[in-house]
Amino acid sequence: MRRKEFLKLSGLAGLSAGLLPGTLYSHKNTIKLLSQMTDRIGIQLFSLPRLMGEDPKKSLELLVEMGYSEIELYGPYPFSAESNKKSWEQITQMLGFSGSGFFGLSQTKFQAFCRELGLSIPSLHTDLDTLENHMPALGQAARQLGAKYVTLPAIPPERRQTLDDYMRMADTFNTIAAAARSEGIRFAYHNHGYGLQETDGVIPFEMMLDATDPKGVFLEMDIFWTIAGKADPIAYLNKYKERYTMMHLKDMVELRYFSGDGGDPGQWVELFPLMTSTGSGVLDLEGIVNAASQAGVEHFFVEQDMVSNPEVALKESIAYLKDL
Repeated sequence: MRRKEFLKLSGLAGLSAGLLPGTLYSHKNTIKLLSQMTDRIGIQLFSLPRLMGEDPKKSLELLVEMGYSEIELYGPYPFSAESNKKSWEQITQMLGFSGSGFFGLSQTKFQAFCRELGLSIPSLHTDLDTLENHMPALGQAARQLGAKYVTLPAIPPERRQTLDDYMRMADTFNTIAAAARSEGIRFAYHNHGYGLQETDGVIPFEMMLDATDPKGVFLEMDIFWTIAGKADPIAYLNKYKERYTMMHLKDMVELRYFSGDGGDPGQWVELFPLMTSTGSGVLDLEGIVNAASQAGVEHFFVEQDMVSNPEVALKESIAYLKDL
């Protein structure tokens, strides 16, 4: 019996669904996913950074054997801003691995491995400094790698303290989007769960997004962090159709929200133990992925941040998704 069916029969699904409509298992019949989705399930490489650092080619081969066909990189890269490289150096000891966009290889060598294995690279995560000040180098690398998107994983905390900050960030995003367009690529923003609750009568994330160019600033939804920020992924997918073009997929052991506003990494780390393989938690992944497919999401990336035993967990995730 699948976990979803067990939850329905036990009544747990109905009890928990009232906590956050649309995000937990419901009694509605789900629509069969578009068959082509199984041909484009990707992985954000921050899911297995240690393995990638130890042996990138072997790790990529493992992912292909599991069935992944796309990868998303996380940097920093040789062309990244020095500020980004230094910030990674400062946290490397704490993380237990070094941030490396190409994992000690040259871009050419890394790209050759991916081409040999049939892996595509639709998106590069990068930092705000690089997006603002190194777009020509970033754009050139993205084109060489075949990437369509250059993606900001989070706005630095010091640049999202007030509503005015969010409005200034909207202007910044529009500028970045125009620069990316001139390079033949697209800019996307991955929200990390902050700014989703009302402040002075407005929701900062929505206020910022509504002030950006809908044809220039695209979005990557992380369903775990969206729910941790007390927001409904399906509602946002429906509200901003055609703007969400990528999605990070993972599951949640039990429904839990940020201890605060989700604005600092400490609150993110607190929830890491609740991440689990897709299909083994309480989220309505079928409903969310169906809504995403209908809203224009092009790329689905499993992301289980620094998961223990990735050889097992990441295989479980893709097996579940291919069985939807």
